[in-house]
Amino acid sequence: MAWARVCASCCWQLAEAVLPTHTGVGAEERTPLLGLVPASQSPGALILRGPSTPNAGFSCLPNGFGSSDPPFGGHRKVSLSAGSSSPRGPGATGASWPTAVLLADLEQDARQGVCALPRAAPAGLAPLKPEASSSPGLTSCLGARVVAEAGTGDSGGAEPEPESWLPHCHGGPETPESRRAQPPTAPELPPVMLLNGDCAESLKKEERAADVPRENGLDEAEPGEETTGQEVIVIQDTGFSVKILAPGIEPFSLQVSPQEMVQEIHQVLMDREDTCHRTCFSLHLDGNMLDHFSELRSVEGLQEGSVLRVVEEPYTVREARIHVRHVRDLLKSLDPSDAFNGVDCNSLSFLSVFTDGDLGDSGKRKKGLEMDPIDCTPPEYILPGSRERPLCPLQPQNRDWKPLQCLKVLTMSGWNPPPGNRKMHGDLMYLFVITAEDRQVSITASTRGFYLNQSTAYHFNPKPASPRFLSHSLVELLNQISPTFKKNFAVLQKKRVQRHPFERIATPFQVYSWTAPQAEHAMDCVRAEDAYTSRLGYEEHIPGQTRDWNEELQTTRELPRKNLPERLLRERAIFKVHSDFTAAATRGAMAVIDGNVMAINPSEETKMQMFIWNNIFFSLGFDVRDHYKDFGGDVAAYVAPTNDLNGVRTYNAVDVEGLYTLGTVVVDYRGYRVTAQSIIPGILERDQEQSVIYGSIDFGKTVMSHPRYLELLERTSRPLKILRHRVLNDRDEEVELCSSVECKGIIGNDGRHYILDLLRTFPPDLNFLPVPGEGLPEECTRAGFPRAHRHKLCCLRQELVDAFVEHRYLLFMKLAALQLMQQKASRIDNPTSLENGDSPSSASKPEDPLGPEAGSEEEGGSASGLAKVKELAETIASDDGTADPRSREVIRNACKAVGSISSTAFDVRFNPDIFSPGVRFPESCQEEVRDQKQLLKDAAAFLLSCQIPGLVKDCIDHAVLPMDGATLAEVMRQRGINMRYLGKVLDMVLRSPARDQLDHIYKIGIGELITRSAKHIFKTYLQGVELSGLSAAISHFLNCFLSSYPNPVAHLPADELISKKRNRRRRNRPPGAADNTAWAVMTPQELWKNICQEAKNYFDFILECETVDQAVETYGLQKITLLREISLKTGIQILLKEYSFDSRHKPAFTEEDVLNIFPVVKHVNPKASDAFHFFQSGQAKVQQGFLKEGCELINEALNLFNNVYGAMHVEICACLRLLARLHYIMGDYAEALSNQQKAVLMSERVMGIEHPNTIQEYMHLALYCFASSQLSTALSLLYRARYLTLLVFGEDHPEMALLDNNIGLVLHGVMEYDLSLRFLENALAVSTKYHGPRSLKVALSHHLVARVYESKAEFRSALQHEKEGYTVYKTQLGEDHEKTKESSEYLKCLTQQAVALQRTMNEIYRNGSSANIPPLKFTAPSMASVLEQLNVINGILFIPLSQKDLENLKAEVARRHQLQEASSREKAEEPMATEPEPAGAPEDVASQPQAAKDPSSPSSQG
Repeated sequence: MAWARVCASCCWQLAEAVLPTHTGVGAEERTPLLGLVPASQSPGALILRGPSTPNAGFSCLPNGFGSSDPPFGGHRKVSLSAGSSSPRGPGATGASWPTAVLLADLEQDARQGVCALPRAAPAGLAPLKPEASSSPGLTSCLGARVVAEAGTGDSGGAEPEPESWLPHCHGGPETPESRRAQPPTAPELPPVMLLNGDCAESLKKEERAADVPRENGLDEAEPGEETTGQEVIVIQDTGFSVKILAPGIEPFSLQVSPQEMVQEIHQVLMDREDTCHRTCFSLHLDGNMLDHFSELRSVEGLQEGSVLRVVEEPYTVREARIHVRHVRDLLKSLDPSDAFNGVDCNSLSFLSVFTDGDLGDSGKRKKGLEMDPIDCTPPEYILPGSRERPLCPLQPQNRDWKPLQCLKVLTMSGWNPPPGNRKMHGDLMYLFVITAEDRQVSITASTRGFYLNQSTAYHFNPKPASPRFLSHSLVELLNQISPTFKKNFAVLQKKRVQRHPFERIATPFQVYSWTAPQAEHAMDCVRAEDAYTSRLGYEEHIPGQTRDWNEELQTTRELPRKNLPERLLRERAIFKVHSDFTAAATRGAMAVIDGNVMAINPSEETKMQMFIWNNIFFSLGFDVRDHYKDFGGDVAAYVAPTNDLNGVRTYNAVDVEGLYTLGTVVVDYRGYRVTAQSIIPGILERDQEQSVIYGSIDFGKTVMSHPRYLELLERTSRPLKILRHRVLNDRDEEVELCSSVECKGIIGNDGRHYILDLLRTFPPDLNFLPVPGEGLPEECTRAGFPRAHRHKLCCLRQELVDAFVEHRYLLFMKLAALQLMQQKASRIDNPTSLENGDSPSSASKPEDPLGPEAGSEEEGGSASGLAKVKELAETIASDDGTADPRSREVIRNACKAVGSISSTAFDVRFNPDIFSPGVRFPESCQEEVRDQKQLLKDAAAFLLSCQIPGLVKDCIDHAVLPMDGATLAEVMRQRGINMRYLGKVLDMVLRSPARDQLDHIYKIGIGELITRSAKHIFKTYLQGVELSGLSAAISHFLNCFLSSYPNPVAHLPADELISKKRNRRRRNRPPGAADNTAWAVMTPQELWKNICQEAKNYFDFILECETVDQAVETYGLQKITLLREISLKTGIQILLKEYSFDSRHKPAFTEEDVLNIFPVVKHVNPKASDAFHFFQSGQAKVQQGFLKEGCELINEALNLFNNVYGAMHVEICACLRLLARLHYIMGDYAEALSNQQKAVLMSERVMGIEHPNTIQEYMHLALYCFASSQLSTALSLLYRARYLTLLVFGEDHPEMALLDNNIGLVLHGVMEYDLSLRFLENALAVSTKYHGPRSLKVALSHHLVARVYESKAEFRSALQHEKEGYTVYKTQLGEDHEKTKESSEYLKCLTQQAVALQRTMNEIYRNGSSANIPPLKFTAPSMASVLEQLNVINGILFIPLSQKDLENLKAEVARRHQLQEASSREKAEEPMATEPEPAGAPEDVASQPQAAKDPSSPSSQG
């Protein structure tokens, strides 16, 4: 690879140009320079650090993910050598992840050989200088050493050794004080070590000795052949401590590890409370300056106890800018405005408001105080039966958010840049500051530091002012001149380092908040500078050049993937580039709609315009040049991008080498749909006709094919179930395709084979595509199909295609088994047919996605028949002639019956061009086409006859528990049901015999239907609004939609501001700039009429309401819920305040209430495949009852997820939740708390503060808090969860029963009996409604209520409830069941108490006050009994045991496991041994494996 040889002479300047020392550098200073390092596979052990090794962690930057400018902090040296004894691989430091290697810099210099190697944890980037190697073209890279450093050196062609990029298993988050050899890479952020290690709270300030590493369970995983042949070694890492001497503070010691870089000590110092104000310094050992990029172990003389001196270095303009930005970041570190404004991947989190600081610390403090009086009264609006749904508590005001004002203004001075004569005196730039005491000062940043000068706003005088104080740090100078600054800055830094790292790390994709409080807009020089450098298409002017997105996206896909480290590296790089691309595309799309980007075809009308910004191509969702005329015009053009995105997602997931897709992001903003795509090299220089060599550009009139494309697409055809087929072109020639005709193949100038326009990757949905002369199956016609949809691009979802094929496979197996049975019956014994049948094989062949499951569907006799079928199918497929002709006949018949394209094996595929207007098929294929048409009709019928009823059944069984529109949509999509079937789903719910148990589904569905219809109307409504009328128009729409006020009037923008020269309009306006006030005449009556019309046309559902109040009344909806749904769907952000929706005297919304409108972004989500395999095998182990092994596998998965995704991701959240649950079950409450706290924070940050998943996480955390005796915290968390549920759905939801049982039990535990009863009785009512009065859940509910009545000594009520429970147990479980007996015992005990109480009362009545009364025994519940009940209702079905019991239990489980294997019984059937708990635990009598029972979360996370 020629360009991997390094042009050494340029290294240093490049490093200077490219490498800021920390993330916050202005965009103009961040040029990605990334080189691709080719790595060839080499033998060698894969070295993984065990999960509990100390010093483990990775760091993530505050804007580490979000900006399109890759944040690399500093250069870095990496030494790789196969022979090296590095325990973690090259340059793998305490904070290292596998290096993401991208290729962004494709200008000539890169081609000539400047190549850089960044760290994936954005910690640094350095030019790569391979040492001279004996053979420049070294192919075996075993001896190769690659050293990246900033110095010069000779170039060689060695390649780095792949084995050394290793994943690391890392520990919990930490704070700078507690850091164990962990440098953060961000100025203000301790690294987050996301693993099962101790988390910060539990670390002491002194350093900890290295833990003994555990086996990391890698060898137990079964992720295919991933780990085979790689032996797993766990290396223990030894750290040592050094002493740091910094100017002006006491020396302190720091734990470091030999693999760390000097650079990382810099980062720690920039984050520490007492040294955070320094950015420009070097470290000296014995008077010698340490190289930034050397590893500590390579520093001579550095050992335990060495003293490192911090030496201040002279500033450059760049360093001065970095310093000012860093100071600004420190001043803003607690300010949530970025999260409210949705910038830099900041998002909100409110957990700390409810836990009062960190749970880990408080756990130790509160142990002894468990019965201290605590205030348990919830706010009125949380109590059962409250009608009030306030909005303000959604975002409680955090104490830390009233930021201490350190300065009034810190900004660049108008005197910049310094004139030449001042430059020669060392002036770099000038700052203007107004202190909190209102003193205005002008400051010079010079090479020696910062000092006051004598300039004023209007007079330039660069001479130093008095006091003549020169300070190397701006903070020290400000401390001198402003006492308020000194005091407040110190307090601010204290608070900053106390925050949980997860509250500050950037998320991979931006999460927007739909409400925000009123915020003052403060001056901010850095924000202002960013707005004009990086935000508005000025990127062309930054040094270097913009990122070549296409090259980065494709290069990351080309990275090697032969073994685990390589795959991690590759997935990490792919994910990072995708999140950067999404952020850049979103910004670009907003700039396009706001009119800030010049079109590339400015002379055409606005709808037709296309744009290029930051190397991304943008087009609007309109039907340009009648391209979609036959498909539905603009409507089809609007839907095509999302279909295309689904296609891109699918082809990316199949991941065929050599086939490339475009980076694609679809952005909906202000009523417009913008598609952002990366640009194929060379596409802009040629006509589309010239470049397309495969597929059709005119929907099938002219069609081309290409052998290389057929070969590549053939590889995707099996996983995607796409049939290779022939079509006719305009000259009646047959052309072979392996995709739909619209799919185009273009070879770029880079020689890569790209496919684009994947909008018809999946077969058409015939229910919505009426074809003259084609009848649909009876299931469809009965449901009123086919219905004409507004466009002809309706496709089936991939999930549906997969489910349908799976269904057909089961059918195939059953048919074949049946025929074999009949054959067997007709001729009792035939040796030939059995010669293969003797050993039923369990190996499943690739075509058998359902192998084993299919067998288990049948009972007894036919199971062996199925095994024979499989055996037979394999024999015939391998075609070795041994199969008997009769058996071949069996398989052939079965294949024909299920529509398989092969007659010897099961293989169902779809032709995506069937029923495509304009596509013709050759005569010779007519039979195939007829079969394909039938298959499509069957699939359409399958959706209606299997999938929708299956969904409804799952909802009745509470297997899925959607709580809002988004979770309902997710549940539908997982079953392959498109949203356009929502009306059909609701019809089915209405007709269901268990209609009452589906009440919640019906409400959510109706709410979703109304808000989706309103969204469709809002989209076209917004397109007619110009920018100045936006807030007025949106508030008017919301008034018409939600307010009871009968005739809201729209406020037009003030007339006096409209200029007289209005008629000379610019021709080239942004798409939305029509001078249009048509929106102002909308009325509520008209809007609701349109909504009902839309619901009928789009969803085929009749809404019976004419106003919002009727809708609320008829369907039991909440206006606040509708407001949340419409805001989330359209990107509106409204002011956080109480809205009076029901007032008939004034409208609910004014234009001041609409704060912002955000984009709604759809993008590809790259997956971490290896991590997911580990996660699944971990879950499987847990299901079998092997908690310890499961825990280790899931820890391993967590490591790998962290490696790929960074610290924040939905899947990491699921991992942490499961880990917390496992630790809780194994009795380690502190670890459970720590993991669950991270899960809650992460769910708030990446999914949203009121997402149903977040509500679940709050409930789990409350349980673990209660178990750790933090009662008041547990209650406030449960109250928060209840409030969020009320806001998101309302009271009448099955999940509310679980919540109220939890709250009631905790209140019972703290002896608040009356309150407890209110919640428990509500839970009883809800359970009875949703589970039926005879359900075991209801019996348990009765028992809980009875216990509270017993505590109140109201024995009559207690008896009544316990009898109800007893009756249920008796009828459901029988007399002899343990639960029934228990209940009967409890009834006896209650009766005795009641009798005793009655005696006492009689005694008092008879003898008056002189009566001799025996003291009554009232039972205050013990915490242990409350916890036991809490575990039962939360689906944790056994009590944590003592260590000894646990050991015995594990031994017993292991023994059973061996027995199982011996008798080869079904593994999953065996429940976990839980002797201490009665077998029929009331929560679930199903044989649910104990540990694994997670209360089914509303959104089924990975």
